[in-house]
Amino acid sequence: MDWVRRSNIVPVGVVVLAIIVLWYAFAIVLNAPWQQSVYARGEIVDVPIGQYLTDLYSQQRPVLPAPHQVATEFWNSVFMADPSTPRSLIFHAWITLSATALGFVFGTVLGIGLAVLIVHNRAMDRSLMPWIIASQTIPVLATAPMIVVVLNSVGLSGLIPKALISTYLSFFPVVVGMVKGFRSPEAIHLDLMRTYNASGAQLFWKLRWPAAVPFLFASMKVGVAASLVGAIVGELPTGAAGGLGSRLLAGSYYGQTTQIWAALLMAAGLSAGLIFLIAAVERFTGRAMGAPA
Repeated sequence: MDWVRRSNIVPVGVVVLAIIVLWYAFAIVLNAPWQQSVYARGEIVDVPIGQYLTDLYSQQRPVLPAPHQVATEFWNSVFMADPSTPRSLIFHAWITLSATALGFVFGTVLGIGLAVLIVHNRAMDRSLMPWIIASQTIPVLATAPMIVVVLNSVGLSGLIPKALISTYLSFFPVVVGMVKGFRSPEAIHLDLMRTYNASGAQLFWKLRWPAAVPFLFASMKVGVAASLVGAIVGELPTGAAGGLGSRLLAGSYYGQTTQIWAALLMAAGLSAGLIFLIAAVERFTGRAMGAPA
């Protein structure tokens, strides 16, 4: 059992258990007023505590669904529904994942390109970086409807508007991380390369780029999570027929809180899966570059 002690299973399990216990407790607090009003209308008194908890945790439209209700809805939506129909969370997750992946690729490429310009051009550093920082002060919930409407007016609809919103959120951490990474080589290393009469391209590819790779993957992990948020936000104002954002919107319209929480659980799982995928590519790249295992 040494591997259990060395791993994070126990502390993570304790935290998850504490969250579930608190979740059930808050479900009682938030759902109790409705359940008591039901008993009052039916003139029911002296309800046993067991029956009270059973009724409380089985409400059709609870304010805060219990964990087992969310788990049941998630199971039915993922494993019991046809993945090709809007009833399935896999159907909606695939639509959101498509916009997330496209926006993440756009954002990563844009972020790396801007970082290269900023590092190699002092004027770009002084003029461009403040605007990049200022761009993140604009609430995406305010800009998303405008972006969707403007792009629809010029004939761009569907995946592209959502991908551009994802790009808007995901490029910033890549820019900041890569600027830091490109500037991470020490002055002595830069002087050594210049002593060897290295060209600007050689200085970039043989020194700056390898030094920036760890910063790139750290930034990509943040960027892919932001890209997923952007895709979901981009689905909210469109009234789209698919996507986790439309699933959340439909659940809020009809008061289906378990549907909302199941979609949130799917979004969290999707984000975690993308981050683990990037971490796997990071480990593979590190081994290929000679990093210790």
